[in-house]
Amino acid sequence: MTGRTKARIAAATGIMLIAALAFHLADFSAWRDGLLFVSAITAGVPTAIRAFQALSHKAFSIDLLVTIAVVGALIIGEYVEAAVVSFLFIFGAWLEARTLEKTRRSLRDLVDMAPQEAQVIRDGVTLTISVDDVLEGETVVVQSGGKIPVDGTVIAGRAQVNEATITGEPVPAAKNVGDKVYSGTIVDNGFFSMRAEQVGDDTTFAQIIELVEEAQDSKTKAQRFLDRFAQIYTPAIVVLAVLVLIVSRNIEFALTFLVIACPGALVISTPVSMVAGLGNGARHGVLVKGGDALERFSKIDTMVFDKTGTLTVGRPEVTEVFPLGMYDAGQVLALSARLELASEHPLGRTIVEEARLRGHEVSIAPTEVEVIKGGGIRGHVDGVTVAVGSRRVLAEMGVELSASAQAHALLRERGGNTAVFAVLDGELAGIISIADQIRPEARDAIAAMRQSGVRRFYMLTGDNQHTAALVAAELGIDEVRSELLPADKVRIVQELKDAGHRVAMVGDGINDAPAIATADVGLAMGAGTDVSIQTADVILMGNRFDQLVHAYSLAKATVRNMLQNTWIALGTVVLLLTGVLAQKVFMATGMLVHEISVLVVILNAVRLVRYRERRTTSAPTIVPEKVTAPDTAIVSDTAH
Repeated sequence: MTGRTKARIAAATGIMLIAALAFHLADFSAWRDGLLFVSAITAGVPTAIRAFQALSHKAFSIDLLVTIAVVGALIIGEYVEAAVVSFLFIFGAWLEARTLEKTRRSLRDLVDMAPQEAQVIRDGVTLTISVDDVLEGETVVVQSGGKIPVDGTVIAGRAQVNEATITGEPVPAAKNVGDKVYSGTIVDNGFFSMRAEQVGDDTTFAQIIELVEEAQDSKTKAQRFLDRFAQIYTPAIVVLAVLVLIVSRNIEFALTFLVIACPGALVISTPVSMVAGLGNGARHGVLVKGGDALERFSKIDTMVFDKTGTLTVGRPEVTEVFPLGMYDAGQVLALSARLELASEHPLGRTIVEEARLRGHEVSIAPTEVEVIKGGGIRGHVDGVTVAVGSRRVLAEMGVELSASAQAHALLRERGGNTAVFAVLDGELAGIISIADQIRPEARDAIAAMRQSGVRRFYMLTGDNQHTAALVAAELGIDEVRSELLPADKVRIVQELKDAGHRVAMVGDGINDAPAIATADVGLAMGAGTDVSIQTADVILMGNRFDQLVHAYSLAKATVRNMLQNTWIALGTVVLLLTGVLAQKVFMATGMLVHEISVLVVILNAVRLVRYRERRTTSAPTIVPEKVTAPDTAIVSDTAH
């Protein structure tokens, strides 16, 4: 039954009750009783239908208790009680449906924002087609004010794009040639052509909608417990009502006991809170994969971070190319960049971009490329055997590090850079220094989460110990482990769990996915790889630490709200049953109090829709221009 149908039935039966009161005052008892009977049947039939549908699936619902009570009241001639109880129950059902719909509005708003049409260029002609018909690789044109229909890369033009639907950030982002753009975002001004790369259900926007839908349909541990509880509670109350009837020989008293024992507020106490919390997160760029993940996240006491792309902004820059031996700096950079064309790692792209900025030709791909686990990459470029990466590359290639080269590398590392070694034809040819910036909001975010209850913070990185120590000291991280392989990260996370800690792991790369999966709660930065996002329980679409703080405080607030609602519901049932047994509470008044408790539970949950974490002011964090460097393993997505 739809919410609109429930509203119509509640309105009709409410009018009947008012008319019956008028007939009572006018002393038309026959008309009054007839109207009350019709009102009870009108409101009671939908409840009875739901009760029998549940019974057909061998489930005992709260509707069954109400149906038995209404039928019993009609049989013994208590038309007022029957009409009032059935009206209040259908009114409460409408109120619940209306409020749940309101809390789900964030998902509906997302669906409404989904683009319907796209302009594509086919055979030199611009055509307007359904977004479902866009093919991968096609050229799509987006004009000012238009919605971007698919994910892809800008190939011509420029624009300011509002990405609030993806990142939660309302400030438009500048998009130029080579930049990624996402389905569902809006061009504020400007226009461009783009190459379609993810279409249909593969777009980021479609995946967001799917994740939110799945999350809102999932259940917390508390919800699963309440579902099992209802299966036992309902038949138990029927049996108790029969015992009350046998002992008291008062059918009205037994029916009152039956009605008042309905735990309607208890049944909705956790779902309405969970849906409101998930909806709030979706509106603020935080996607949580279900109430169970939200519940687990609220209980964490240890947070583990990857470094590059997580604690740092992930936009590293080459700060120095230091040549050694027979090759000059330009040759070292150009050959390293040619090799890095085979890599999708952000540090590899940094070397490629730097080479292009310096005017080197890096369009010809390398051959016989091999990833060095946890260390870097090697291959052949123009007949030269090239290897680029961390000190593990040197060990793999059997290259000795001279005292002068070691001294230079340590000097750069202590200054916050990562020393990347380039080996050409078996000889160490140069050291490329790369640096990245710490996220400016990371320090305040860690401090805020520490105040909220997270006890320990760890950083796990494949980078060198000097750079790692600088980042940890700047951010106030308790413990840092450096020069790690992905398996090491998994091992450390598992050790923390085995020690009794509840661990959350935050990362962005392919190398972080195993540790993210191992943690009690995995979190992925939205700009990270598909693997880390698919593995994570919580996704920060805006790639920002303020979203991490909001996600954590929202998880705690949602669980608190669930507990508040549960105690409100349980307390109401206990008080009402005590009043019934003391013969101080009767059927109609008891049902009214019961429905008021449902309303209180719903209104309490709705507070989560507008929830924002309380911000604490602190002194501004001074971030050095280039404090830290990315991980030393450039290509092997295993080192950050």
